[in-house]
Amino acid sequence: MSDHPLAPRAIDPQAGADREALRHLVAAYGHGVDRRDWALVRSLYHDDATDDHRPYYNGSASGYVDWLPGMMANWRATSHAMLSALYVLNGDRAEGEVVARAWHLTLDGTRQFVAWGRYADRYERRDGVWRFAHRSFILDQAEDLPAPAGDDFGSTGVDTGRAGADDPVYTRLPLFTR
Repeated sequence: MSDHPLAPRAIDPQAGADREALRHLVAAYGHGVDRRDWALVRSLYHDDATDDHRPYYNGSASGYVDWLPGMMANWRATSHAMLSALYVLNGDRAEGEVVARAWHLTLDGTRQFVAWGRYADRYERRDGVWRFAHRSFILDQAEDLPAPAGDDFGSTGVDTGRAGADDPVYTRLPLFTR
């Protein structure tokens, strides 16, 4: 048996519940950013948390959430996908490496920017709730590509995602509505 923190091991029910709470946290982050739900994004961080999205932002998480609307105003639509995650738990603290793809469509709809990378997160459970204590992004690869013409990406009749509260998810999943 290996003592490596990422080696396979038995996972007790509490550790399984903690890992699921962390998976939900990182998925909620992508949803909040893509739907421009800044109140949700803010709720994912502890009040004293920090965020490192250098070279664009590095500082308090509260400042990061205040900065996001201006930065996201440069994109007509985005999609953040959390692809895989590894977590190491230590009581009420945890660390995670989350592999992600962040797709961005320019305001004029002609270009798409795709960032492939990893979030290096530190989490803390306070009052029974896991939140980000520190979040940072590591860029592994970036693509700048032409976008297919038209708002439907060549898929006539298919609802397409949009930033904000008029995204189709809110009519299809009423429990998601704020």
